[in-house]
Amino acid sequence: VKLVAESWSLLQRRGKPESSAVGAVTGMAPPQRILFPAEKICMVWQQRQSAGAGLCNAGNTCFLNAVLQCLTYTPPLANYLLSREHSQACQQQGFCMMCIMEAHVNKVLHSQLQTSFLGIGEHFERGREEDAHDFLSCTVNAMQRACLSASSDLDRPSESTTIISQIFGGSLRSRAQCAHLSLLQAASSLTAALEDFVRPEQLDGENCYKSLLVSLQVVEYPEYLDLGPYMSQAEGEALHYSLYAVLVHSGASCHGGHYFCYTKASNGLWYRMDDASVQLRCLDTALRQQAYLLFYAR
Repeated sequence: VKLVAESWSLLQRRGKPESSAVGAVTGMAPPQRILFPAEKICMVWQQRQSAGAGLCNAGNTCFLNAVLQCLTYTPPLANYLLSREHSQACQQQGFCMMCIMEAHVNKVLHSQLQTSFLGIGEHFERGREEDAHDFLSCTVNAMQRACLSASSDLDRPSESTTIISQIFGGSLRSRAQCAHLSLLQAASSLTAALEDFVRPEQLDGENCYKSLLVSLQVVEYPEYLDLGPYMSQAEGEALHYSLYAVLVHSGASCHGGHYFCYTKASNGLWYRMDDASVQLRCLDTALRQQAYLLFYAR
């Protein structure tokens, strides 16, 4: 598993929110505008069914298919997109990532389709194998830009109140008393990696900050995860998360190979999604993969 810093923000932050938590972190200014009320985010599936269709491989598009399947089975995002609330109010001209994702999620649960998403990044080339994490980051960023397209002159806290930012966003807080900081850790489990990530460390001389990379090999990861012990502010409500998708990369190197994923459908069952193939699998199988990206929901 290779997780870069921004990947940790993919751990979704909310159970049944009553108000926006933006600005709750000490030192953060409250937003001037709330673009999407936090209380409208629904973490529980509004409809239950088995997994939808697989996705055709249009030529080295397994990275794209695996990411889209993981996003399709992200409950709060899927609930919002299935409501078609965005497209009904969207005034953006031309390309809109949220409209495309809305159409995709609504169709994929009922039929097989093939859609081009490569327009979200200029560096993506049709027919070339790309990195799934890179595509995921570009997709989430493109959806965030689409949610901000109708607003202007927003302060940064207000930008973090979109539906996308409230689902996938988060804050990483660190303290350092040196000019540079370096963190490179290897661990055998996700919890061990988190413990290493927040453990106090003296940073000076050769032990300086040059990158923010966590490199994990043969990682054990749990179905349920408590982030409470790793928060800068220990008090407050529990931070319990449950696994709902595992994106897997198989191959000898990061420059080639194949991507597929395991997702938990709204009926509570796990499925292996490998391009057009969708097969029922058990939880234990999903927990024994050489995971590349892990998706947890609160």
